[in-house]
Order: sequence, then structure tokens, then C-alpha cells
Amino acid sequence: MKVASIVGARPQFIKAAPLDRELRKDHQHVLIHTGQHYDYAMSAVFFDELGIPEPNYNLGVGSASHGKQTGEMLMGIEETLIREQPACVVVYGDTNSTLAGALAAAKLHLPLAHVEAGLRSFNRTMPEEINRVLTDHVADLLFCPTEIAVGNLAREGITEGVYNVGDVMYDAVLQSMDAVERFSHLLDSLGLQSGSYLLATVHRASNTDDVEKLSNILQALNDTEEVVILPAHPRTRRAMERTGFRPSPHLRVLEPVSYLEMLNLEKNARLVLTDSGGVQKEAYFFGVPCVTLREETEWAETVQAGWNSLVGADNTRILDAVGTFRPQGQRPKVFGDGKASEKIVQHLPSVLSS
Repeated sequence: MKVASIVGARPQFIKAAPLDRELRKDHQHVLIHTGQHYDYAMSAVFFDELGIPEPNYNLGVGSASHGKQTGEMLMGIEETLIREQPACVVVYGDTNSTLAGALAAAKLHLPLAHVEAGLRSFNRTMPEEINRVLTDHVADLLFCPTEIAVGNLAREGITEGVYNVGDVMYDAVLQSMDAVERFSHLLDSLGLQSGSYLLATVHRASNTDDVEKLSNILQALNDTEEVVILPAHPRTRRAMERTGFRPSPHLRVLEPVSYLEMLNLEKNARLVLTDSGGVQKEAYFFGVPCVTLREETEWAETVQAGWNSLVGADNTRILDAVGTFRPQGQRPKVFGDGKASEKIVQHLPSVLSS
């Protein structure tokens, strides 16, 4: 069976890696990279570290407005799928690459599988939420990471082809643990010890494009009394430059780090502050408290378990959480058993016989 995967952003490279390994055991896997993330630090290094083969296609779309970017992706993906004629198309997560791939497959009447289906933040101002909802409603197979995701789909009338397989990012973390340990030199190079620093990431447009929100977050990071490591997404760095922000000596702004470097930083942080869905989960996997710089999250399980605190972009709430947030109790295994990719591959043929 020939399966085509549509990827474009670093979270999708991570999600596709364990599935790629499983698919290539018995199937032909065609990787189509839209080019949404295109430079080495945001793209190629992830393929290198995760052991993903070079993409069969790179559409080279790059940055643009939502409409232009999605439209160009749609045209390129459609042409590629017509050429390849896969038995099934797989899309991942909630980016513009996800939506473009879903629309192209649906309009070509190709069976479509959505990995990480059923997530909802219930905030329709987020472009990611629009991408999730639309993709789920055209997908034939919906691979959910949790029971909450299954319930979200059921409330929208989607019950056919829905499977709770667990989280492919959990698969990726488990498969990467030996390699993560080899990156301990990163802490040494930064003069850090495990548990001695805070790790922050800020990349969502809702934070970086809002001067007041970004200023509040950065000021809170400046006002902490602990070392803060901030690997800066290119969008974040440009936004920081526009505001004229000057980091204090204990706030260390780094260039983007690789996947394995990021896992090492997460695993050894005292606390993580982020607006990233993936980083929220990875912090949970490692048992590191997480403070989410948003008012809502699509990963409600981490909040319900008491390991994630939603504080938005409010300076006072952020500093209060840094000082007082201490999770209590165990972390339920809500993200599966680390075999999500195996289960997905087992279910893929079902869409061809329906």
C-alpha cells in the first residue's frame, strides 16, 4: 500500500517520525513537505535527528499570509497526489499544511487519515482551531490521542472511523530517550544544572503579534529571580526586536534548538512556561510542571491532572505561578502506551475496504 504523508512544520516532523518507521516495514511511504518551516534550524535538523528520510517532495511554499500560504500548498499538494495516486493520505495536527493536505485529499476523493484528531481549545480565534475542526470533518479515519478527543468528536456527530490510539508524540519521546541523554553537554555549555532553571517558549501569533501580551510575558520572564532559557522562534525574535525589549542578564535568549536539544532542556528544567501544545505534553511526559501562557489549551488532560496551569499573558499571574505552582499527585497515563504508530498502521487498511 502506498501512503502519502503531508508535513510542513516541526511538530509534524516529530509526529511523522514514529509513523514513518512503522509504515516502511510493509508499505511505501511518500513524504510531501510543504515547506511551511524551511530553514535548517526549523526543518532539516529535525529530519536528521529523528531519522526521517529526505522528503520525496518539497513544495517550497514558505511563509505568507494564511490564505496565500494555504492556497499555494493546496495547489502543490493536489498536483503531487495526482502524480503519486496514494491509497491513503495522512495529515498531522493543526497547521495550514494540515488543512491544505486535507482539502486536497478530500477533493480528489482519496481516503484521508488525521493523526491527532479531536483536539479542541474551543477558541475559534485561533487559526489552529479552524484547521482542526475542518480537517476532522472531512477525514475518513480519525486517530485520537486521548478519550477527551474522542468525546469532542462525538459531540460534533463524528463517531465513524474514530480510534483512540494514544499520542504519537509520546511514541517519539520514548524512542528518543537514549539520544536525549547524549545531549547533556548542552546544559554544561550553558552552565546549567538539572532543576536549576526555567524553560520558556513563545511562538503563537496570538502572543507574538499582540504587543501588550508579548510585553507582559517578556517582562514576567525578566522579573523572575531564576535563570530563564528562551529558545526564540524566528517570529518571536522579530517581535522582540519591534518592541525594543532588552532581556535581563538571567534571561538567556537562544537561537532555535533542535528536537533532541529541546527534549533535554525540558527534561531538566524546574518548570516550563510555554504557549506550545507540544511542549505542554512533553513537559507532562517528563514530569516537569508546566505554566501555559494561554487562557485555554487543547490538552485539557494536563490541566485536569494538576500538572499544567493556565495563566494567559498576565504578568502577575505568570509570576505567581512561577513562585507557587507545585503539582501534587501522580500523572495518569492519558496519552497511551507509546505504541500509537503501530495501532495507526493496523487501522489504515480499514479505510480502503469501506
